[in-house]
Formats: sequence, C-alpha cells, structure tokens
Amino acid sequence: MGFGRRFCALAFSAMLSTSITVLADEEIEEVVMMEEVVVTAQKREQRSFDVPLSISTLQGEKSDALRSSGMDVRFLSNRTPSLQMESSFGRVFPRFYIRGLGNTDFDLNASQPVSVLYDGIVLENALLKGFPAFDLDRIEVLRGPQGTLFGRNTPAGIVKFESARPTQTLEAYGRLSYGQFSSSNFEGALSGPIVPSVLSARLSLLDQRRGDWIDNVYTGEDDAVGGYRDIAGRLQFLWTPTPELEAWVKLHARDLDGTARLFRANTLLKGQGDFVSDFDRSHIAHDGRNEQTLSTQGLAAEIRYDIGDFQLVSLTGMERLTTFSRGDIDGGYGAIFTPQSGPGEIPFPSETASGIPKLRQFSQEVRLVSTERYRFAYQFGLYYFREFVEMEDFNYNTLAGGEQDGKVRQEQLATAGAAFVASTIRLMENLELGTGLRLSHDTKDYTAWRDEAPAVTEAGPLGPINENPQATVWSGDLSLRYRVTPSAQTYLRVARGFRAPSIQGRLLFGNEVTVADTETILSVEGGTKLRLWGQRLRLDTALFHYFMQDQQLTAVGGETNFNRLLNAESTIGRGVETELVFAPSTALEVTAGLSYNQTRLDDPDLAIQGCGAPCTVLDSPASAEGAFLIDGNGLPQAPGWIADVTLRYALDLPGGVRLIASTDWAYRSRVRFFLYDSVEYADDSLLEGGLRLACLLPYGDTEVAIIGRNILNDTSPTGGIDFNNLTSFVNEPRFWGLEVVRRF
Repeated sequence: MGFGRRFCALAFSAMLSTSITVLADEEIEEVVMMEEVVVTAQKREQRSFDVPLSISTLQGEKSDALRSSGMDVRFLSNRTPSLQMESSFGRVFPRFYIRGLGNTDFDLNASQPVSVLYDGIVLENALLKGFPAFDLDRIEVLRGPQGTLFGRNTPAGIVKFESARPTQTLEAYGRLSYGQFSSSNFEGALSGPIVPSVLSARLSLLDQRRGDWIDNVYTGEDDAVGGYRDIAGRLQFLWTPTPELEAWVKLHARDLDGTARLFRANTLLKGQGDFVSDFDRSHIAHDGRNEQTLSTQGLAAEIRYDIGDFQLVSLTGMERLTTFSRGDIDGGYGAIFTPQSGPGEIPFPSETASGIPKLRQFSQEVRLVSTERYRFAYQFGLYYFREFVEMEDFNYNTLAGGEQDGKVRQEQLATAGAAFVASTIRLMENLELGTGLRLSHDTKDYTAWRDEAPAVTEAGPLGPINENPQATVWSGDLSLRYRVTPSAQTYLRVARGFRAPSIQGRLLFGNEVTVADTETILSVEGGTKLRLWGQRLRLDTALFHYFMQDQQLTAVGGETNFNRLLNAESTIGRGVETELVFAPSTALEVTAGLSYNQTRLDDPDLAIQGCGAPCTVLDSPASAEGAFLIDGNGLPQAPGWIADVTLRYALDLPGGVRLIASTDWAYRSRVRFFLYDSVEYADDSLLEGGLRLACLLPYGDTEVAIIGRNILNDTSPTGGIDFNNLTSFVNEPRFWGLEVVRRF
C-alpha cells in the first residue's frame, strides 16, 4: 500500500508518455466484450441495440466526471448529439433543447417540449426538472417525439434519470472533492438488505457548496455573490415478498440557498458581438439584491405484479415545491437620469423577482405489459396527471432602496388524462413491426391578478383574468426494425407528438394574458446500429426530418419588456446524429458523438418586436413599428453542430496500483439567443474540456483524482436580456479540484 502511494505522482506523467507503446504491446491485447446497455425507452427493459430509436446513455465514470465540479444538470449540455441546455435562472431552471426544439421562456409557468422523467415520474414544471443528478444507474436521452408512451409535452424528446436501486448485498461509497472558489462536493450512498431476500433499502445523499467568489465593484464588496449550498437526498425501499410481487418506494428532497443568475450590463460589444475588451467574469456592478431559494419534496411508488404471461404495473408520483428568486435584471447600477450609472448606459433600473409559494403535482399510471416470449408483445395503460401551482411576480424600485412597487399573482390547475397502447410483432425472424397510439385530453384553469403595478407603467390593479384552454389530441408511432445480421440492425420510425396549450401572464409590464394553441409534430427517422469487431465497437447513426405545425414560441423581452406566446404556422427541421463507442483494448476506450441540425420557421407573416437595447437586428422590418419578420429564421438556442469526445486510458502498475486518465470535450456551433437574428445576441461557438487523472490504490476501493472542468477557460455568453442594455450571462468558469472516492 505504501509503495502505491509513493508511486502515484511519478506515474501520472509516465503513463501519458508511454500510452502509445503500451497500446501496441500484444500482451495487453485482450478480447474486449462491452456489455450492451439496458434501457427502458419503451417502458420495458431492452438492449439499446434493439430499440428502434435514436437514444444515448450516460453512466458510470463518464457521468461522474462530468458532475465532478458540482455542476447542476446542465452538465449534460452538448454531451450527447442534438442536446443543448441553458438557463437564465441559474441552478434551478434548466431549459432543454433537442434537435433544435426547446423554449427560451423564463416564465415560471413555461412549458417545454423536452420532458424530464426521474425514475419514471414526469417532472412537469421547469423548476422540478432541475433536481440534481446523483447516485444514478444511467441517464437516457430519447430523441424525437415520444407521444405514445410518455404523452404530452414530448415532441422534441425525453431525458430520463434512473436512480441506482436498493441491493440485497451490503455496499456503500463516498465521493468527496474540494476545489476552486471554496467548492466542496459530497456524494454518497449506503445500500443493503433489511430483511434478506425480502426488503432492502438505499440511502443516497448529495451536498454541493461553493463560496461567494464574484466581487461587486459598485458596492466595493469582495466575494459578494456566486456561491450556493445545494443539498439533496433520496431514500428507497424495495420489497419483494414473493417472486411475483415487487414494490419500490422512493422519498426524495432538495434544499437550495444560493445566488440567482447574474446579469452583466453592457458586456456585449455593440455592432460586433462577443464580449467587450475589459470583460471580467469575477466582477459585477450591481445595485440590486440577489438571492435564490428552492425546496422540493417528492414520493414515487412503483408496484409490479406478475400474472402468468403478463405484468401489472402501477406508478404513482407526488411532487411539491416552493421557490423564490430575485435579481438585478439590468445588470448594472443607477440609470442615465441619476448622478451615477454604469457600466455603460443604463436606460432605467430593473430589479424583479419570481416565486412559487405552492406547487403540488400528482401522477398515476397503470399499465398491463405482456412478456416478449412470443412473436406478439404489447402493453396498454391509463394515465392521469394533476398539477396545481401558485405563482408570484414582483417588481422593486432599486433607486428607492429596493422597496416593492409591483406584484402579480397567478394560479393554474392543469389536469391531463390519457389511454395508450403499444405493440411489437415479429413479421419474420429478422423483421419487427412496432405500433403505438395514445389519446390525450388536457385542460388548464388559469387565473391572474395584478395587485400592484410598477409606477413606470402608469397602470393599476387588474384582474381577475381567466383562461381555460383544453385540447384532445392523438399521438402515436409506427416503426420497422430489420436485423441484417446479429450485429447490425436498421430501422425506420414515423412518430407524432404534441405539446398541450400554454398560458403566460406577464402582467407586471403588460395587460394581456397570452395563450398558445396545441403544437403537433410529425417526424420521420431512419437509422442503423452496428456492433462490430467482437463487440469492441458500437456505431449508431440516425437521420431525421420533422414537420411541426403551430409551434409554440415565446417572444421574449423587446422594447416593451413584455413576453408573449404565439404560434408559428410551420417549422421544419432535419439532421443527422451519430455516436461511437470504441474499445480497442482493455486499457483504452473512446466515445464520441456528432450531430448536425437545421431548423427553419416557415410563416411569412410571423413578426415579433426587436430588441429594446441598442442591438443590430439582421432581419427585415415588419409593418409594425419596431417589429421584424422572422420567417426563414432558425430556432433560438439551436446550434447547427454539436460534437463531444471522451478518451479514457488505464494503466496497471506494480503493487496493484492502477492509473486512469480521462479527458472529455464538448463543442457547439453558433446559437442565437432570441427568435430574431442580431449581431450582439448570439455566440459563435463554445468549447469546454474536462480532465481527470486518478490513482486507484490496491484492492480498488480507494481512488484519488485531480479534476478539471472547462480547463481552457472558454468564456462565452449563453444568453442575454434585450429590453434595457446589452446585458449577457455567461458559462461556468474553469475549475480545478481534488477528489477522493472510497467504496465499501
């Protein structure tokens, strides 16, 4: 053991310099049989190879490395083909985009076309979608419409988090890291039997902390903001009293106290884009308050009962949430009509907050699933969803000491019910037909009040305003899967999905509640899946083309600082995705992904307000003053290219020591922040790389690692505020740390 510790530091450099020689050494060439990942993309356990769908999985060391700096779920962004993420709320409000389809809306009532499921339970509100990823078995990214088995609000796809479940053997682990910005991250789990072969349990904990590290040059306070404390836990019980019955219950919770998204005034270079020359991410100049809290609790219960050749499944979920977030939206201090203001020109101050004092979500699914023992397999089920949410928006007079001078309240009761059926039939030994159909009914009862209007609006109380949209929609899919050889398959899939009507009531600065009608999508996808060279190489490729009708869009900000929902007549998207996993030896593994997406709005009359800030809009002016035509534009936050690559190399040393070096890189091409195209509100590219150098001590139960995230310190704007000045917010900074992992 002592020899191993002394040898680790010297061996890191030796390992990197000799890796090519070791690769060529025939003594390490062994037969590598990579196990096929088992997924539940079709609500039954299947090999990913057998699913006629473009799907990615993240698990094990790769997932652990990406999360090592304490990053929230946005660590997934650009880490699989066609998946992009961003947030204007910081850690609590991730916005997902798959194949260019997403929603830039920051409203607490905003719906997204990418659904997020945690252990089979849909997390509908955008703040629930940010629940931390820890102690996971795997993450699945399902691309394309998923309307048959997963229903509403899945036209772009699904991100599924699957927890590691209780075990009948005693096991535990702890992962502790410390690094820059006084960051500490702990993740651990304890699992084992309570009653052997009958009852087992698993306790999982996460504690992520970062100190304040950003100076406020306006107040003169060092290390004023930027920190957080994010704690989450999960307790599971798995009861198997008989071979036919399995009951799994999960309790989970999260508590966060930290910094809201930091907006930075006039950091974008007028007429050129990119940052101003003196930009420094470690400094801000705010005269408003910044705070963010969030608390969530939930329960999930899954019961499976085998009845001959069938299995009856019941899945129940309950979620509750409270949150409050306040920030300096103008990103600076003062205004042009005050003695002092800056940085740059601040037309007027803006300090707002949003909160959810109460959210309650309940969902219930019951389905009957046949076995895959015969040529014909099927499942059918019923689904019910209910969500009640209260929302509040506030405005503050920064120049009067931050006193509240505006308040809006919203309430919404959303209910949805569905019946679905899905089946597969082997037409021939190598040919399989899949079909699915779902009928959904969605209803929303919404009310909004403006109790107090900001003085600058010269308005008064308003409401109640009521909206009651509802829709009955069918979705479904049809697929053909052909097995060319045992290691090569090809498939063709046609799918239809939808997003239920959406409502937005941004009444602080407007008098209108807007409603977007149901959007629908028809997607055609074809692909191949190859397993070659004795399972050492996996190659999956998919091509797709989709047509979307009445896409729900959000016109954000603009000169009037008012968000409104609208529907585009038609949206067209097409692209290609490919993923590679290659293990030429037991020492080396390479994974890579690449996607190209092209999106286009097709609506000659579609026009929106341009920026209120002094930006350079590139679109043609519309007839209305300050408006621009966006027909032909691509979608916001929809990069054309996304690429990622991960290299992992292991070297065994004398004394039972193993060194493991891994590096991962993610790239995305240009994105626009808003529906209109402008010089300033866009980012040309983003390239972030990670590094992990680990020493695994003898017996394999202790690991010490150096970790680095965004090691080239790429500094890129990821979004902006366009109604006041050239405000932006940025990606996460470079991070270095030390990590210790102990397995028991």
